[in-house]
Amino acid sequence: MICHSPNPILPNQILFSLSVRCLDTVIGLYGETIEVPCNNGAPKQKDLFMIKWKYDNGDLLTQLKDQNVSVMASNEYKDRVSMAENSSLLIAAATLKDEKTFTCMVVAGSDISEHPVKLLIRKAPTRLVITNASTELEIGKPTQLGQCSAHDAHPAANITWYKNQKPLVADGKDNFPNWWWMKPLASTTTSSILQYTAEKEDADALFTCGALNTLSHPVSFTITYPTEKISLQVISDGPLMEGDNVTLKCKADGNPPPTSFNFHIQGKEVKVKNSDTYTVTDVTRESTGEYKCSLIDNAKMEDSKNITINYLDMSLSPYGKVTKSAGEGLAIHLQTDASGKLDLVTWTKDNSKLDKQPKFNKLTYTDSGKYEVVVTMGTLIKKASFELIVEGVPVIQRLVKQRGKDSQHKVLICEAEGSPKPTVAWSVNGTSADESPYINGKITHKLTIVPIFNLTVVCTVSNELGQDSKAINSLFKLSPVCIIIGGLDLCTIYRICVKRQGSWKTGEEEDGSNEESKKLEEKIDEKLEENSQKVEV
Repeated sequence: MICHSPNPILPNQILFSLSVRCLDTVIGLYGETIEVPCNNGAPKQKDLFMIKWKYDNGDLLTQLKDQNVSVMASNEYKDRVSMAENSSLLIAAATLKDEKTFTCMVVAGSDISEHPVKLLIRKAPTRLVITNASTELEIGKPTQLGQCSAHDAHPAANITWYKNQKPLVADGKDNFPNWWWMKPLASTTTSSILQYTAEKEDADALFTCGALNTLSHPVSFTITYPTEKISLQVISDGPLMEGDNVTLKCKADGNPPPTSFNFHIQGKEVKVKNSDTYTVTDVTRESTGEYKCSLIDNAKMEDSKNITINYLDMSLSPYGKVTKSAGEGLAIHLQTDASGKLDLVTWTKDNSKLDKQPKFNKLTYTDSGKYEVVVTMGTLIKKASFELIVEGVPVIQRLVKQRGKDSQHKVLICEAEGSPKPTVAWSVNGTSADESPYINGKITHKLTIVPIFNLTVVCTVSNELGQDSKAINSLFKLSPVCIIIGGLDLCTIYRICVKRQGSWKTGEEEDGSNEESKKLEEKIDEKLEENSQKVEV
C-alpha cells in the first residue's frame, strides 16, 4: 500500500523527501537530476556488504564493499543512473516514465533489508496562453474576459487568474473562473475561462494567468464608460513668468475619452478639435486670471484654474556712457518692481563681481569702467549697465633720475596721471624709451640719456584737456682730469670731481638719497651758473 504525506506538495521545490510509515515518497521536476535516498538517508552500516538498486523490471546498479559501482541496467536507464557517495540513486534527465517505485536493497552481515521509494514527477506547463480575449468590456456587465490554457503539465495544472499580479477570487460581483481539462496520453492540458465584471479602475489593468510558477503574457482590455468629470491642468515646470508659453490640458475620465474641448481664455472661447491641449504663447502680467475648459457637447461639465503670471521690471540711473571729471561725485539709483521677492541682485565692473552697489563720492581714474547690474526672480532676468569715463587734466606725480646700470647713463622717470591717456614728451633725445601700460589713468615713461654739462631736462604730459610740465637737472659727466673753469682752482674742482666719481663708483642713489653728493652737485651747479653769467657779461 502506498501512503501519502499529510504535508502539501510544493510545485516550485525542485527535490525533497518525505518519510512516512508505509512508503517514502520523492518528488522531482521534469528534466532535472533526481536523488532518491536509500533507507531515508541513514548512514552506512559498519558491516555493510552490498548495496543494490532495482525496480519492477529489473536491477539498476550495485556496489560491493570497497568496490566501484557496477551498472546492471541495459535499457533506458543504462546511461542515466549512478550512485551517490551516500548510496542514493541518481536519475538524470527525469521523464514522466520515471514515475514509479525504486527499491534499495541493503546487505549487512547476515541481514538483508529493502527500502522502497515512490518517485513522483512534476512537469510545469510548456506554455500558458490567453485566447478568445474580449476586445471591450462595459462597466457593470458580466463578460467572458478570455480563456487560459496550460499545455503539457503533469499532473493537471491548477490555473489561477491575476489582475495586476494579484490573484482573482470570487467577490460577489459575478467575477469567477471556471475551468476544465483534457488528459491526452501522459501529459495534461488544462483550460480555464474567466468571466469578469469590469469597473472604471480596470481601464489600465493587466490580466494574466498562471500555473506552477509559469505566467502567461499579460493582456489588457478596453473599458468603456461615459465621462463623469473633467479637470483642467496647467503644464509648467515652475512659476509662470512673462514671456512663457502656458499649455492647458483638459482631462476627462470617460473611456474612450473626448477628443474635442472648449477652452475659455479670459472670457474668450476657443474650440479645439482632436486635441485635449491648448497653448497660450508669450504671456504677460495682463494674462493673469481665470481659465476654463468644458465639453463641447455638455458645457455644464467644466473645470477652471486661476493662473498668475509673474513679472519683473527694473530701471537704472545713470545708463549708457557717462563722462565725469575726477573729483566729482556720481549718484547711482536702481529701482525694481516685481510680483514677488527678488532672488538675486548682482553688480559687476568690467565682468568682475562687486560686493555691493558702487558708490561714488569723489571719482578717481580707477573708477572708470563698465558697470552692470543683473536682477533675477525665478527664470526672469533683467540687466542694465552704464560705462563710466573719468576725465582730467594730466598731472605729473613724480619726476626722478636714476643711475644706469653701466654708471655712464642716466634714467629719467616721469610718472603722470590723467584721462584721456596723456602723451609724454621730453625736452631732450634719448635711448631705450619705455612706456608702461596705461592703467587706471596712470602712465610711466622712462628715458635713458648720457649726462651733458649743465643739462636741464623737461617732461611734458598732455591730452585734449590740458598739460603739465616738470624739469629736472641732469648731473654732468666729469673725466678724471679736471680743468679750471671760471676761476676755480685745480685742487677744489679736482676734489669735487673725485668725490662725485667716487659716489658713482659706490653705486649711491642720485635722486637725493646721498646728502653729501647732493651738496656737491648744488655747489657745482652754482659755480657753473656764476661762470656762465660772467661769460655773458
